[in-house]
Amino acid sequence: TSIFRLKEHTDRLFNSAHIYMMKMPYDKATVMDAQREVVRANNLKSAYLRPIAFYGSEKMGVSPKGAQVHVAIAAWEWGAYLGEDGLEKGIRVKTASFARHHVNVTMPRAKVASTYANSILANLEAITDGYDEALLLDTDGFVAEGAGENLFVVRDGVIFEPEIASALAGITRATVHTLAKDLGLEVRTRRMTRDDIYIADEAFFTGTAAEVTPIRELDNRVIGAGKRGPITQKIQSLFFDVVGGKVAAHADWLTAV
Repeated sequence: TSIFRLKEHTDRLFNSAHIYMMKMPYDKATVMDAQREVVRANNLKSAYLRPIAFYGSEKMGVSPKGAQVHVAIAAWEWGAYLGEDGLEKGIRVKTASFARHHVNVTMPRAKVASTYANSILANLEAITDGYDEALLLDTDGFVAEGAGENLFVVRDGVIFEPEIASALAGITRATVHTLAKDLGLEVRTRRMTRDDIYIADEAFFTGTAAEVTPIRELDNRVIGAGKRGPITQKIQSLFFDVVGGKVAAHADWLTAV
């Protein structure tokens, strides 16, 4: 059993703490070792791993000054976040009425729990209306990201992604950039409107939980052929091969437990 991109996930935890001025009580090596131990101790073969840093109950109030920073690590068996069927056939997505936070509301380079209040509202709206997931626009009306995922679209053989000013710079997103290059595919970043997605040939979400999930429909508009597209399938297949330890070129992304 190995952990995928353990260093990068741990770096993001520490960077997020730094942005929010949280003094971590352990160094990176200790936190990385603890994550490996949690997987080992629970004898997990395929799991979701979540390290979290939080303030304790030493005091009340908005100011965290004087409160101790604690670190917890949880891991549990995990299936496909957006469904096994979704991985193969694609999911239905709704553009949320809720905008993604402005860059000066929460800090988008930090993965922080408070950001997910916004995601919860968007996701609940989508699920209640019969969709599988939500897409959020930024405060200017341009595409930001999914409720818990980064977005890519394919048009004329080229992969495009929206600018990530107000979105989390995902680790799976960065992985897809590398895998696309391995496959000889170009990735371009630009401002994107939601109707850019309507007329795309393919679209897919990426994320630690979502992995690589095709999108077959947005706002009742079928995207492309209405199923997982060929480029999405290539990216997805290579991604799972890498995570499964089948690609020697990216063995350094796996940390044995």
